[in-house]
Amino acid sequence: MQRPQRLLALLVALQANRQMTSAELAEQFGVSKRTVLRDIEALADADIPVLAERGRYGGVSLLPGAEIDVGRLTTGETEVLELIGVDLDRARQLGIEAAARSAAQKLASRRPWRRPDSTGLLPLNQVVAIDNSGWFTPDEPADVAALIRDVRLGKRLRIDYRASGQPTWHERDIDPYGLFSRGGRWYLIADAFEEPRMFALTRLRSWTVLDEERQTRCDLALSEIAASLVSGLETRHTIRVTATLETKTEDMARRILGSRLLSVEPMDDPDRVLITVGYDQLDAVRQLLQFTDHIEVTDPPEARKLITNLARTIARRHHDE
Repeated sequence: MQRPQRLLALLVALQANRQMTSAELAEQFGVSKRTVLRDIEALADADIPVLAERGRYGGVSLLPGAEIDVGRLTTGETEVLELIGVDLDRARQLGIEAAARSAAQKLASRRPWRRPDSTGLLPLNQVVAIDNSGWFTPDEPADVAALIRDVRLGKRLRIDYRASGQPTWHERDIDPYGLFSRGGRWYLIADAFEEPRMFALTRLRSWTVLDEERQTRCDLALSEIAASLVSGLETRHTIRVTATLETKTEDMARRILGSRLLSVEPMDDPDRVLITVGYDQLDAVRQLLQFTDHIEVTDPPEARKLITNLARTIARRHHDE
């Protein structure tokens, strides 16, 4: 949830509950208590009558008698919320589709009558469409709604999980923070052996709720841990591979390799470019085989040797006597 959406949702939460602690707000919106306090300061700076009190009986509340009509949105605000604020596909997977559809209908009913725009600008939802699903990805096999219900119990989980590239499943006990969606896929983020881990739901066969309270680091929010894990994965480049690539294949390489493509440089031959690709292990270099005869790995020698051996194996298997 982006900050403008969160500020609006925070106001709605305070009007519904009158007083909440920063910890409660942090848990509700999946951010840290520090982030909540910064949001409260931003509301106060905008002359919103919000009050934060310390102490045992303290909390965050709207001043008595102060009612904020959060339904009085501008045309632009309504368009933005309609466009990015309600993802019905994710809501369905989480088991909250009815609430999401209700929210979408309320936004539609609050849309003001549109007078002719003197600027000639078309409505935002006519020129922007957003689909958060990934390309060529099957439906998630795990029951996301059931899993999130169990995670919200605040208990440890015992999961039956298959690590990437491994043929067998293994049980492990974890302390879950929550679910994370990225690129059309769902992940369970949890502490395992006191280290944050990201578990793909596509490789989660089953789970059991244990009769133990989860032991997580309260000073870190789910969104912060997820961002750290993603950054670590995308910047872990122990192996740097240099290769020449046909220029006409550059766009495909950018699409397939993503952040692994560290650099693209022109060569004397206008039909080829020099690329540098980063991997966390040598065996991952086999990904470059999909570029077939459009690519030639030049360095390091062990990467070139691996590609040579793999190509020979493929050729041998496809050779007809």
